Amino acid sequence: MTFDTVTEDRPLRAVIAGAGFIGRQWATELLLHPDVSLVGWADINPSKVPAGRGVPAFGSVAEMVEAVRPDFLVNGTVPAAHHEVTLAALERGVSVLSEKPMAVTFEEGADMVAAADRARRLFMVSQNRRYLPGLVAYRRTVAELGQLAILTSEFYIPYKSVKFLEDLPHPLIQDMAIHLFDAARAISGADPLSVYCESFRPAASWYTGACSATAIFEMTGGLRYVFSGSWSAPGLQTSWTGSWRAIGARGTAVWDGGSVIGAEGVTPVELEPDPHQARDRFPGLAWALEEFVGALRTGRPPQGEGHDNLASLAMVTSALESALRGERIKCPLYGAT
Repeated sequence: MTFDTVTEDRPLRAVIAGAGFIGRQWATELLLHPDVSLVGWADINPSKVPAGRGVPAFGSVAEMVEAVRPDFLVNGTVPAAHHEVTLAALERGVSVLSEKPMAVTFEEGADMVAAADRARRLFMVSQNRRYLPGLVAYRRTVAELGQLAILTSEFYIPYKSVKFLEDLPHPLIQDMAIHLFDAARAISGADPLSVYCESFRPAASWYTGACSATAIFEMTGGLRYVFSGSWSAPGLQTSWTGSWRAIGARGTAVWDGGSVIGAEGVTPVELEPDPHQARDRFPGLAWALEEFVGALRTGRPPQGEGHDNLASLAMVTSALESALRGERIKCPLYGAT
């Protein structure tokens, strides 16, 4: 894939869609970046845009893009709005850095990627876990194991959710699982072929939807990836990145999702410090923005670029379809929807 770069010697003009929690986190990063100027912020309720930031507020993406002519938009809206907002930007010649998941359905995601191709604009999904020092070190450790046979991750968090999650019929798969599924692809270098998934609601859960799930993925290279997790698992929670085990031809490596990596058969890679880590900054966003800006300047495809991220979205949508149908589902490939 190719996209037009920005070569003018000036800061990139950025705008935000969505003034909720994650939109505010992105505002912090955009204001801190030396090669970015935040020139607009849109929300369906423009009064939610913080007045103290000194950024003009708009009631729609179309109005904002026409008024300020940005180079790129950060899509921090809820997942159900991602398709509409992303297309509104791309069709007006604006590149997009989007929050996960890319879209609600694979068909919507493929539509967005096709729109980016037509417009010759960059479309990237921010998978912020990929930049965490622990995941980077674990990925390098796993690469030393040789051909992988099994990869597992567990995610157990007793989460009292925000409203939009409470309204989802399968909140774990539909919102959170994308982080683990994309991390599995990053760690293994493999892509999904098929999945069998069960999504369910434990009797003691405070969710009305199916907040727990187990999924078995067949991946390229003969790998099996097994995911299990729950939003309502009281006690002994995992990290927000999950806990991991990889078994390869030369040994086994485990990771607690934080700073502890253990291995037999290979030597664990040590974590490198994260210069962007700070108490008041959301993990991984600075690195995602750095990669996105670098791509706009150089034309080098970034991690999370739309074509590639469709494989992570396919894991989510196929797992959900499997849970609903009670059978193994083949994962779609881009161009074969």
